Amino acid sequence: MDIYEALYTTRAMRRVKPDPVPADVQHKIVDAAIRAPTGGNTQGWRFLLVDDPAVIGQIAPIYRECIDFLWEHIYNERIAAAEADPESEASKQMMVMQKSVQYAVDHFAEYPLLLFAFDQADTTGGSIFPAVWSAMLAARAEGVGSSLTSVLMIKGEEVPDLLGVPADEGWRMACCVPMGYPKGKWGVAQRAPVHTVSFRNHWGQSVAFESDQPLWP
Repeated sequence: MDIYEALYTTRAMRRVKPDPVPADVQHKIVDAAIRAPTGGNTQGWRFLLVDDPAVIGQIAPIYRECIDFLWEHIYNERIAAAEADPESEASKQMMVMQKSVQYAVDHFAEYPLLLFAFDQADTTGGSIFPAVWSAMLAARAEGVGSSLTSVLMIKGEEVPDLLGVPADEGWRMACCVPMGYPKGKWGVAQRAPVHTVSFRNHWGQSVAFESDQPLWP
């Protein structure tokens, strides 16, 4: 697969089939992850693959509680604004996102694979998230969709405890990445044009190029 195709089409794919992700594909995903840059080459990471339906079923209600909290306390104003003006472009995007996440809530127990990433002494995420992104790109190359979430951290150590993570070794759950073969099609995510969010040499100064459409394909 062309690297730009992977970069442009690796977006949040929450609607996936319950079909198992084979062990050899899981192996490729995690092996790609550990090749990512890591500060000081410390490799202070651990990856936990969960494909046991019973364990995923235990995590599902925790995920629902966390998302319910998100809608009620974090996104409540954006949801209210979208409902008040449903025809605006911003409102439409917000409701599409909410619908996608709510699908994940309602079908979480059906995910065939969860990838948990843990880090140690890396409060910035600078060492763990390049590895997670590499895992998601490798998954894309294998036709596997993924969607990163850190919302389970709302419940503190509930999920790490459930997964048997040692409580006295300083491991922090950075994120969970549900994975599976997509029900829909791959595509390029809509984003604000690059020249509206980028500067050159000084904040607010033009980046000196413009593109209203993605440069790939």
